[in-house]
Amino acid sequence: MNPDLATRVADLEAYVTNGAPKALMTSGPGHNAWMMTSTALVLFMTLPGLALFYGGLVRRKNVLSVLAQCLGCAGVVTILWWAVGYSLTFAGGSPMLGSLKFALLKGVTSIPNGDYAAWVSQNVYAMYQLMFAIITPALIVGAIAERMKYSAMMAFIVAWMFVVYFPLAHMVWGVDGLMNGVWNPKAAIKAIDFAGGTVVHMSSGWSALVLCLILGKRTGFGKRAFLPHSLVLTMVGTGMLWVGWYGFNAGSAVAADGIAANAFTTTTLAAAVAATVWPALEWITKRKPTVLGFCSGAVAGLVVITPAAGFVAPTSAVLIGVLAGVVPFLACNKLKAFFNYDDALDTFGVHGVGGTLGALVTGFFATPEVNSNLNTNLAGVVGKTLWLEQLKAMGLTVSLSVLATTVLAFAIKATLGLRPSPDAEEQGLDGTDHGEAGYHPEEGGYHGEVAGPDGPVSAPALAKTSV
Repeated sequence: MNPDLATRVADLEAYVTNGAPKALMTSGPGHNAWMMTSTALVLFMTLPGLALFYGGLVRRKNVLSVLAQCLGCAGVVTILWWAVGYSLTFAGGSPMLGSLKFALLKGVTSIPNGDYAAWVSQNVYAMYQLMFAIITPALIVGAIAERMKYSAMMAFIVAWMFVVYFPLAHMVWGVDGLMNGVWNPKAAIKAIDFAGGTVVHMSSGWSALVLCLILGKRTGFGKRAFLPHSLVLTMVGTGMLWVGWYGFNAGSAVAADGIAANAFTTTTLAAAVAATVWPALEWITKRKPTVLGFCSGAVAGLVVITPAAGFVAPTSAVLIGVLAGVVPFLACNKLKAFFNYDDALDTFGVHGVGGTLGALVTGFFATPEVNSNLNTNLAGVVGKTLWLEQLKAMGLTVSLSVLATTVLAFAIKATLGLRPSPDAEEQGLDGTDHGEAGYHPEEGGYHGEVAGPDGPVSAPALAKTSV
């Protein structure tokens, strides 16, 4: 039976306001278009954004190894997502893990899944969430850069996705998840996470810390400088991350609506403020603001605002940006030096510490005036005890990440081995793992000479002395 005029008008209004339709069972073109754009933006964060950000920070002999690990994440995680990952994360099951209802993406069509979005095709939603699954283990690469075998890293990622990511993402975002305080009225922990403070940044950051400790320091750490080979690449990667983060945060509204617009605004403010505060602290303490400081501050601001983006007002985002510029700065410059661990590219300092900070402050700053969905199941805790629920979610996230990473790392160490030989590490992972080099000066059009610190240097000589 065809719906009457009143029902059709009501469905049209629901589409405009991102409400639940009464009769229509189809995706809405505007919402779908925004989510497909957001999906591409989040992939852009990893490829090439994160790859270039990390690639510029390592020595030239290891640049391809970092790029390969990011590409490897994209390939392997996509296969896992198609096979069972999406189903274990977003199909209904238990509070801890989904089911195999959507295995092999069976039944995942252009018809929306009303559990997550009224107007977005489920296959688009599945691809959008895949991009989060890709970038999360790729973040771990930064902590173990330059000293973990590609084979060991890929084995770790496969196991880690099953033990950490799929269960954690289901607990936080799954329709019946243990920590999905916004949408699950039976959630045991009534926490909130708009775009991945716990799921993405805390899980990867704390796992990265544990993995880098078990792996050990790079050969020569503390005895010689490990200088970034191209801060230009890092700056380019930062810009790509910032642009892509709009899909990450604003896209997490799963609609082109007012909540997405608010997340877009708060993301911009927090990133800009933190990108100002971090180099300002360098200027005060070291007398020079660095490009790396600008880049680190921007990423820290983006990390800390992630769990809060769709829940907080603009002024709160500015305050979050200040905190994001200060706390991760101290973690990267003071905490790491005090404990002397080799978190090579500051994954823990920015993502672990920043994600933890973001999850906590979300509990204080979230307001239903920005997102009325907070009144659905959380009216009794928002503005009161929500921060305590956030602490519970943070504790569970850290416990799962640390315990699982410890077990997996030692298991892989005992079987495949985690590190290359000292000679292979000294030679560089580009050659030993991939049989390639990121740069060939003799093929660069320099006609045999390049600029050296003391005058022209022959390209072959430069190639022999480069690190």
